[in-house]
This record gives sequence, C-alpha cells and structure tokens, in this order.
Amino acid sequence: MGKLLAFTMVAATVATVVLFWRRVWWFPPNISTVGAGVDGDFRLTLWVTGILFVAAQLILAYCIGRRPKAGRARYLTGNLRMEVAWTVVAAVTFIGLALHSYRTWARMYFIGAPPNAVKIQVEAEQFAYWFRYPGPDGVFGPMHLRLINDATGNYFGLDPARDPASRDDIVTATLGIPVDRPVELLLMSRDVIHSFYVPQLRIQQDIVPGMVIPIHFTATRTGNYQIVCTQLCGLGHYAMRASLKVMTEANFKQWLARQAAEQ
Repeated sequence: MGKLLAFTMVAATVATVVLFWRRVWWFPPNISTVGAGVDGDFRLTLWVTGILFVAAQLILAYCIGRRPKAGRARYLTGNLRMEVAWTVVAAVTFIGLALHSYRTWARMYFIGAPPNAVKIQVEAEQFAYWFRYPGPDGVFGPMHLRLINDATGNYFGLDPARDPASRDDIVTATLGIPVDRPVELLLMSRDVIHSFYVPQLRIQQDIVPGMVIPIHFTATRTGNYQIVCTQLCGLGHYAMRASLKVMTEANFKQWLARQAAEQ
C-alpha cells in the first residue's frame, strides 16, 4: 500500500510539472509595459517554489515507500537545528522574492504618471463601470453627490449648467485608450469594494469606497479586451464587466469625438 501511494504521489507531481512546463491554461499575451516585470516576477517565483515543491513531494514519496511494514512506533522529539534551518531558508526565500517584485510594484504606485498621460476617471458601482474623460479643456468638472442619478445617466453627478468645466466632459461605458501612450486611471467606487482587472494588462487593483486610487500604464497592442471585477460585490458580481478598446492615436481621437457628440 505504501509503495502504491508513493507511486501515485510521484505520478501526480510529474503531471503537475508537465502541465506547467507545457503552459496549459497559461496567461494571455501581455499588452502593457508593466506586464514584462509582472511576468518575470511570476516566473522567478514559480521556479523557486516549483523546485521546492517537487523536492518535498519526492522526499515524501520516498519516505512513504520506504516505511517499514511492521514494528513498534518510535516517538521522535524533533530536531531544533533542522527546524531553525528550514524556517530561516523559507523566510529568506519569501522575503527575497518580495523584494525582487517590489520594483515592479513600485514602478506603478510610487512613480507618478508622465505629464502627457491620458487621465480617465473610473467609477465602479453595483454592477457596472463608467469612464469619464476631461474633454478639450483637460479639466474634470466637480462631482455633486446629490446629482448622481443612474436613471438620467448622470453617473458622476455633473452640473454643466453651473460648472463650465463639466460641459465638455465625456462619460462612456467603454474604456477607450490610445496605444503606446501613458494612461492614468483614477479609480473610485460608489458603493462597495470592487476591482479593476484586465489579464492582458497584468493589472489587478481593488477599488475602495471613499478613496481615489491612481494607477498608470502604457498599452502596447491594439485590440478589444475585457475588464472584470474580481471582488465579490453582490448578486450581480458575475456580470460586472466592461470593454477596453486599445486604438491607434488617430482612431482614439475619432472615437472620443463620437462619444462627445453622443453626450
């Protein structure tokens, strides 16, 4: 029985390694400048933890296969040196991986967006996303909470009659951005915790009520992609998604002009 269990463990370990080696159910293609760093951090973490995983499973299978069939059980008090050793090794490994990935994370959060970045406000609510562009004046109009009304399409509580800066603001249900140009998103939530996740961008950021969370990136490939919420935010969470359109600069300007004409 012990040898059968050991063989099963070895077979399962080999199957797991093959699945990762062949990249079954792997990431979609990266389309952002931050993605290379994220993918590099993931590969390093996968190699380190994968080697430890395989070694642990093979040692465990060996011990199970070599287990005596009979005899009195012996009580072991443990080995303090070995316990200290593997605790230190584990701590150094995980702290080292964290420090290595810190550079990628800091590039997005501690370094501000370039001055020429396209600024877009993102408002999440149960169960939709809305996106606001500042218009030709480059200024977002003030938001008035009492004026927010989904029924009238005033998702950001704008008052164009009193606030001149609001008159050219553009609100859309699709996030359109230009390729090869920095983009800064200002994430806000109207009700509960949501998230902004685009697998191809390698960006996943929680959106917390009462906070404006800035993130910035540069998309490197045109196409249509999906934005999804990865925080359980209510009964309609499964349907909370929006479209991301990455376009050439010329197409982006045309698209934005059409959105403005439809306001």
